[in-house]
Amino acid sequence: MKTTDTPPTGDATIPAPREGRDPVIGGTAAPVKEKREGTVLNVFSHGVLIIWAIMVVMPLLWAVMTSFKTDRAIFTSPWSLPDALHFENWSRAWTQAHMSEYFLNTIVVVGGSLVGTLLFGSMAAYVLARFEFPGNRFLYFLFIGGMSFPIILALVPLFYVMQNMALLNTLHGLILVYIAYSLPFTVFFLTAFFRTLPTSVAEAAFIDGASHTRTFFQVMLPMAKPGLISVGIFNFLGQWNQYLLPTVLNTNPENKVLSQGLVQLAVSQGYKGDWSGLFAGLVMAMLPVLAAYIVFQRQVVAGLTAGAVK
Repeated sequence: MKTTDTPPTGDATIPAPREGRDPVIGGTAAPVKEKREGTVLNVFSHGVLIIWAIMVVMPLLWAVMTSFKTDRAIFTSPWSLPDALHFENWSRAWTQAHMSEYFLNTIVVVGGSLVGTLLFGSMAAYVLARFEFPGNRFLYFLFIGGMSFPIILALVPLFYVMQNMALLNTLHGLILVYIAYSLPFTVFFLTAFFRTLPTSVAEAAFIDGASHTRTFFQVMLPMAKPGLISVGIFNFLGQWNQYLLPTVLNTNPENKVLSQGLVQLAVSQGYKGDWSGLFAGLVMAMLPVLAAYIVFQRQVVAGLTAGAVK
């Protein structure tokens, strides 16, 4: 008996199901529904991010715009563009308000403390992450406990300790305090990062005759560069904007840092406020932080994602 491949005709023809429809119940397929829900969620999340970006960027742009205005224009037309770029506001804040001295002191303190924090923090994190010894977990949780300790509770004993050690009102004393203040978070962050690095590279270095010190500085530390940049940016932001510690521990006018200088600029005029110079000084203090984050933005994101996945 001969058969053919010709489909049946007439009412017996069964239509093929259309894409996106359930061939059995005729309802909307699940992938289409999930796609619609994902689209709505993406639109909502992007809308929230846009609103948040506007709330963050607009005050910064307004501060930059105001730094080029006169004092009269700041009060008469605060939201309008400046009629001219008054760069004398910046020069006055830089010279007459001694912002140059405060800026230099801040660079010395933050630069020294940042190097010390990354050096000592990476060494402690490497040992805690790579070596098993009695008290390993205790030391690790001790560093984590330091993150939850309010610094304001240690100001009074810290003041007397630094006074007895002749470190009060000195830049190097402030550097040591900044290092101790930033170590807990640095060790916590880098310990998790060092655990994600492959152990085979370190083992190969040991086989080739490298010591622990050489393995750390020449092999493991370069591999941890994304994590170091990420935690360095966070520490830089916190140390650059630090106000409480230098206010209590550094009262010498010659050693004041930038955050103290801004307060000094705001209150030194008495009843005559130099608002244009104050905004110029504020932008000066803000620019290094923005520049550092813009330059190392990709490294920060790479360091965070690399430390989160093993």
